[in-house]
Amino acid sequence: MATRLLAFFAVLLVCSLTVQAQEVDAGSAPPPGSNLGVALITFGPGEELWERFGHNAIEIHDTTTGATRLYNYGMFDFAQENFFLNFARGHMMYRIAVGDPAEEYPNYVAEGRWIVRQELNLAPAQRAQLAERLDWNARPENAQYRYDYFRANCSTRVRDAIDEVLGGAIKAQLISPSRGFTYRMDADRLMRPDTSLMLAIDAGLGPYADQRLSYWDESFVPMEFMRHVREITLRDTAGNALPLVANETLLNKGHLPEPQEFPPRWTWGALILGIASALILIGLARARANTAARIVFAGTASVIALVCGIGGLVLVGLWTLTDHTSAWRNENLLLLNPLCLLLLPAWLTAFGKRWQPSRFAKRIAAAVAFCAGLAWFVKILPGFVQDNWFWIALLLPIQIALCVAVIYVAPNRRALR
Repeated sequence: MATRLLAFFAVLLVCSLTVQAQEVDAGSAPPPGSNLGVALITFGPGEELWERFGHNAIEIHDTTTGATRLYNYGMFDFAQENFFLNFARGHMMYRIAVGDPAEEYPNYVAEGRWIVRQELNLAPAQRAQLAERLDWNARPENAQYRYDYFRANCSTRVRDAIDEVLGGAIKAQLISPSRGFTYRMDADRLMRPDTSLMLAIDAGLGPYADQRLSYWDESFVPMEFMRHVREITLRDTAGNALPLVANETLLNKGHLPEPQEFPPRWTWGALILGIASALILIGLARARANTAARIVFAGTASVIALVCGIGGLVLVGLWTLTDHTSAWRNENLLLLNPLCLLLLPAWLTAFGKRWQPSRFAKRIAAAVAFCAGLAWFVKILPGFVQDNWFWIALLLPIQIALCVAVIYVAPNRRALR
């Protein structure tokens, strides 16, 4: 009996010591995510068209294994099936990709782009949650997503991923402040180095692009999100405030010029150019007895008709045939009018000395001029908020001048006798 009791107590002692050892081990084991470091990486604008808005990514560093992964949203491939057709239709499919910073960063350095690394003050559980979310998102079956310039690009996906693990703390602090910028204003200033492309994009953007943006919305620009996260504060377990950005490091200075802080305001210049062009057109029409004046007038009017007419057809197509919501309901349709193509025969016959526009041409010219005037008049109505003053100032005088040339100048052929 004594032997059995001794064995029983020995077993109890061993079990007790084992449980205590397990409790000690559990208490000393670091929580999940303690071995991870999270950083927001922002790359400055590049020279290529798709690099003008900059780029950002999330860096996850594992101190246990020493591995560092860079999660890039906004990746695309020109070789993708029907890429250009889908792009034109607004059905762009982009994806997330995982890379090695040691291989990725030198590419940006070689392009002359600056790189900023912001270490984020996330709790261990939040780091683990973010790493798990990104790993899930990077799986082939989950990697693709529907791209949108303003609502679902590389920066908004990065923003949303970090905000999700913070329980909406970023959105709560950025949804109200605003500097009064719009999507159009950011697009214009960032595309300003390519002036012709900037103007084409501006002409194609409808009133959707003129809504005032909060800091949250403006975070579609990677550089703006980088600036905004500097102001985000969090609360630790004790309720103390701490910044979201623990530290910030400039990894590469870069040598490309910084984008303009404000968009160009060329409205008055456009008005001067539009009025001067209108006066020249009327002058050339009145001087049609001169061969050179006649050729210049007819050629210029024909080019204007082609550009405005084809431009109008493009705007109609973007509105009715695509999912480019930022181009819908474009008021520039009143200025870049498809009806201009119906005037092309009249302008081509203007190369002849005995030019006499038809009644149909006169009516179309009057309709085009009326629509152009309407583009200016509707600005007094509350529903027409599109910022297209540049195009009104430039094209309204020209359309009126062409109408005057057809209706009033062309019949006067005394100088031709």
